[in-house]
Amino acid sequence: MKLRRVYTLAPVAILGTILSLACMAADPPDDELSQSMALEGDATNGQKIFSICSACHTTEGWGTNDGRYPQLAGQHSSVLIKQLADIRSGKRSNVEMHPLAMYDAIGGPQSIADVVAYIATLPMSPETGKGNAGDRERAEKLFYTKCSSCHGSNGEGDEEKFYPRIQGQQYGYVLRQLKWIQTGERLNSNKTMMRKIKRFKLEDLE
Repeated sequence: MKLRRVYTLAPVAILGTILSLACMAADPPDDELSQSMALEGDATNGQKIFSICSACHTTEGWGTNDGRYPQLAGQHSSVLIKQLADIRSGKRSNVEMHPLAMYDAIGGPQSIADVVAYIATLPMSPETGKGNAGDRERAEKLFYTKCSSCHGSNGEGDEEKFYPRIQGQQYGYVLRQLKWIQTGERLNSNKTMMRKIKRFKLEDLE
């Protein structure tokens, strides 16, 4: 009797295959950002969709203190829509979130508008982690000379220009994104911001 050889995939290979198949799902239209922005969101339906998001961002939308997942609560709706649209189109690389944000998982532009409408109802967490305070006076000077012109004097961001609210964001998440923006690892980074923090040392970012 001739034995058949059985081939098995390693767990990493299996995960890669799953993600590849997920990425092959229906691609969103190029103008999905403008489509989603023009729609009125249904927070009730958005709450159902958010159950997918809550596995990482928590049921309160607060993210995690280690900074792996950002706080979504309190963020401008325009910013959330843009980041979702960018992840879906491939403009922003996020291997973990990509398959969970695609059509097959949550739906089209209306679903984006709905889930963002629900997130807008969530209060922000007061516990966002703290880093090394360092030289507060120097840190304040860096913020007002490099950051406040876009993100606002209180870190409130700008809804119309898609500048995120950084006030009240998870410390660890902000620090990691600053590092990725500086190196270009975050693909949809603002070019002006990349230039502004290009020469920042780690202690400056912290």
